[in-house]
Amino acid sequence: MKLRTLLMGAIATTAFAPLALAQDQGGERGRDGDVKIIYWQAPSIMNPYLSGGTKDLEASSLVIEPMGRYDETGAMVPYLAAEIPTVENGGVSEDLTSITWKIADGMMWSDGTPVTSADLAFTAEYCMHPEGGCAQGAKFDGVKEVEIIDDQTVTVHFNEAKPNPYGPFMGAQSPILQKAQFENCLGPKAPECTEQNFNPIGTGPFTVTEFRPNDVITMAANENFRDPSKPAFATLTLKGGGDAVAAGRAVMETGEYDYAWNMQLAPDVLSKMAEAGMGKPISAFGTLVERLEMNLTDPSPDLPEGERSTVAHPHPILSDERVRRALSMAIDRELLVEVGYGQAGRATCNLVPAPALYASDNTECLTQDIEGAKALLEEAGWTDTNGDGVRDKDGKKLSLLYQTSTNAVRQDFQALIKDWWSQIGVETELRNVDASVFFGGDPGSPDTFQKFYADVEMYANNFDGTDPQAYLAAYRCGNEPKPSSQWQGENINRFCNEEYDALLDELSRTGELDKRGEIAKQLNNMVTKDSMTIVPLVDRGRVSAVSNTLGGVVLNTWDSELWNVADWYRIKE
Repeated sequence: MKLRTLLMGAIATTAFAPLALAQDQGGERGRDGDVKIIYWQAPSIMNPYLSGGTKDLEASSLVIEPMGRYDETGAMVPYLAAEIPTVENGGVSEDLTSITWKIADGMMWSDGTPVTSADLAFTAEYCMHPEGGCAQGAKFDGVKEVEIIDDQTVTVHFNEAKPNPYGPFMGAQSPILQKAQFENCLGPKAPECTEQNFNPIGTGPFTVTEFRPNDVITMAANENFRDPSKPAFATLTLKGGGDAVAAGRAVMETGEYDYAWNMQLAPDVLSKMAEAGMGKPISAFGTLVERLEMNLTDPSPDLPEGERSTVAHPHPILSDERVRRALSMAIDRELLVEVGYGQAGRATCNLVPAPALYASDNTECLTQDIEGAKALLEEAGWTDTNGDGVRDKDGKKLSLLYQTSTNAVRQDFQALIKDWWSQIGVETELRNVDASVFFGGDPGSPDTFQKFYADVEMYANNFDGTDPQAYLAAYRCGNEPKPSSQWQGENINRFCNEEYDALLDELSRTGELDKRGEIAKQLNNMVTKDSMTIVPLVDRGRVSAVSNTLGGVVLNTWDSELWNVADWYRIKE
């Protein structure tokens, strides 16, 4: 069996202005002074293995790097690696049971010590520790061992043939940690290592000089970075907090910042900002899906702490698939797109909307059906016995807590969805949480999306690269956040289906691309169309804002958005 090249995802540019790239003439490292980035979802940790939040993953990508990344086309490119391993170059075994990574010559940590194979083996041990909780555990799904061959070479052995062996050490979700810094942070000790988690030693273009959680990160150029002419900027400031409106204005209207991430704003708002002439929005489609997650476990505060939102207690309302389906049927996705994203959004029924090979032809959810939703709730036994407009059953009201992060578009979505649900007899309490907390991953906080102390929650994330295997593996039984994993884990709604797990195993053994596509579509449909455990809403184009004086930016939907920050520079007038 031969490993075949994975399909690259097509990137569709919206009607926003294209990004003009002036050529950097090169020169000394740090020649262009300071660059300022604003993330309205403030980073709270610099270790993506302890947070599922995109803002934490992307902030940490400035400092710690994987062996390889995905470029703006979805193609794999080496970073710390000498080359991307394939069957053709001997890096992937003919039977697909192993992949061998070789560190490129001269790779140094920011403290001046060499990157070695011990660091790669340790990174795997760190994430796979049985007593720990790793937010990126699916990247190591099926790994049997990581064998050190020599100081620069490791072989990852899998339990069985792995047609897509690019989980460990590939992409922004699986960077390399320095063993010397983190070796006392294994298992349950991982979240206690504040210094390491806030100030990781890395190989990237920048190093942390000060980290203030949920506020601001200041960085300096890494003096041991592999290219002596990069980065062009001597310092980098990453400001967090606020909202998308303020972030967009800071780049496109006032010019205070150079780059603003995730402009989750209505299209007319973006256009108005761009008229100021200081910057422009840029956009590309990838795999980012705004969705509702249905909690299959009981989040009631009446349960003892440690038992809320755990599989020991099924949800008293949402365990019934008919209720989940009715909630989905009541939603007008096309209106959500119009209100929230315009040309930068597409209504979808899929968790995996791209590449085309893996995208299901599921379109049933695109038609709103209020009357059908009412009938389904009636069938499930939910009726309005006292005429107050809210259905009830066995003395319990059909009342849900619906939470998301604080953001103008998301609050608009909440208001619309609450209204549609009220039309079918569902009472909805809305709650929004500051994004820095919601996506922060703090095991002590009751307000994280992983802990899920609500009935329904809304957010978006995506997967790096173009193959969704690791992304779909997030919903494997046992991968749910729980106290024993410090509330880390990617199976947010606590979904568990033995048939789903068996299909995941089949996907991991399948090398033929068309067959992989069919299996991935089945898995997508099992958590969406068939069960409505995940209720997709909008396939979102990634929209950010860039200053007219910032060059080298290449928007990437397949990896960290800050993937090529080493190539950024100041455009000289």
